[in-house]
This record gives sequence, C-alpha cells and structure tokens, in this order.
Amino acid sequence: MCGRLNVIADPLCHWVSEQLGLDFITEDKKDLRPTDPVTAIGLEQGKLRSWHCRWGIQPQWSKRPLINARIETVNHKSTFAEAFSNRRMLVPVSGWFEWQQRPGGKQKWLLRGAEGQPLYMAAIGFEHEQERRLVTLTTRPNHQCQHIHSRMPLLIAPGEVDFFLRSHVDALQPLLQAEVRVALALDPVNDRAVDSPNLSLF
Repeated sequence: MCGRLNVIADPLCHWVSEQLGLDFITEDKKDLRPTDPVTAIGLEQGKLRSWHCRWGIQPQWSKRPLINARIETVNHKSTFAEAFSNRRMLVPVSGWFEWQQRPGGKQKWLLRGAEGQPLYMAAIGFEHEQERRLVTLTTRPNHQCQHIHSRMPLLIAPGEVDFFLRSHVDALQPLLQAEVRVALALDPVNDRAVDSPNLSLF
C-alpha cells in the first residue's frame, strides 16, 4: 500500500500556528510518501509541540512499512494500543491524494480543506532507534469521500484538537465513531491515470 500527502508550507504554517497557538514550521512536500519525514504535533509535559517524524513503522513481523491503522481496531491491536493510549498526534497537511477505481484505470483526486484550511490527520507516535515515527489513523469515508474510496483519514477539527490529544481513550469513542465533519473540496488531478494496485493511501 502506498500513500501521498500534500503539504504546502505557506499558508499551512500560518494557519496551524494561529489555530493552535504554537510556532509551527514545516517545508513544502507536495508529494509526501511513506517513510518520508513529516512534521507532526503532540503533547510533551502537557503542552503542544511539534516534531519531525518519519511516516510509517516496520515491525519485525511485517514485510513492508505500516503507515496507517484502522480506528475501529487501533485500541485492541497489540502493535498500536499502547501508542493510541499514550502518544496520540496530529499531522497538519494541506490535503491528501487518493485514486478512484474507474473502468480503464484510476482517477487521481486531491482532497483538501474546503476553504483552504489545514487538515489535521489523527496519528499515533512511536520511537525506533532514537527516531520518532508515526502511523496515521483511518476511518470509514464520509458522504463526500465514499464514492472515491472505502477509507479516509480520521480528520480532527481545530476545536477538537485538545480533546483528541488529552482525553482518555474511553472518552474519545463518540468522536471516533462519528462521521468526519470537516468540510472538504475534491479536485480531480489531471495526471495520467495509472492502473496500479498499490496507489491507495487507505
């Protein structure tokens, strides 16, 4: 499984810094892929801060990096449960790319905030050989995305950031079970359609 994120530093850094009250700095990464570094936000001693992380983990039992976990099972699987309880994070992005299966090939889409606002993708953090890593969380698609793919990122609205990062996992269930309510714009991308089974992020 492959993935693509879209990070445009300006205005992403300004938006995130204003919304969350921290000095958020990142770089343009218009086609960010698994195992690439990405800037994420989490808690340290009760305060918001950002880290440079690498997207994906590779347990010994896995033949390839794991880049995401299903929110329906993340609290029960041994690989993810401890991180979900103690190291929830957010990945601010400008959008993500998804490929829609169509007769004759795949259509590429850019999914972004409806008003250009940042999207906060839920994630969980790990540390491996003194390097921070993360895995993004996925959920069922909302009404906007369901015609494109069977999964989508769990997106956290700015007003729910503190609640997501600080709450006990039991208190999170209503948020996790609800349909994603972040308004999105869906833009078709005119790249040549590629018929590959390994393009989907989720």
